[in-house]
Amino acid sequence: MKLNAMKREKVIEALNELPKEFELDVLLEKLVFVEKVNEGLSQIKKGKTVTHDKVKETVLKWQK
Repeated sequence: MKLNAMKREKVIEALNELPKEFELDVLLEKLVFVEKVNEGLSQIKKGKTVTHDKVKETVLKWQK
């Protein structure tokens, strides 16, 4: 299992976007979302992408 590191500034930024009172789950969901978006952007920069046609082909296989 790979552990992802997140910069403190990103966590503080996420916290600052929340109201004064919030459920812990809301913060965790937000942090996971931010991490996944950053991971996706990193994959794009590295050229690790899948074409739209390939995704459609894969989804069609799932539906069988």
